[in-house]
Amino acid sequence: MSDLSNKAQEAFGKAKEKAGELTDDQDLATEGRNDQTESKAKQLADDAKGMVGHVADRVKDVFKK
Repeated sequence: MSDLSNKAQEAFGKAKEKAGELTDDQDLATEGRNDQTESKAKQLADDAKGMVGHVADRVKDVFKK
């Protein structure tokens, strides 16, 4: 579910950025870019957690043998 919310945040961020550019509202455009950056950081963190879990499982398997 967090992946879905991250994707939604990224999409809303893109929409805010475009709306800010179209209306010449630099604060809104910046807020949109910040939302996108935050979303990407969250996605990377989620990916890293998944990878750490995978590596931990592999290490456990090695020591079980």
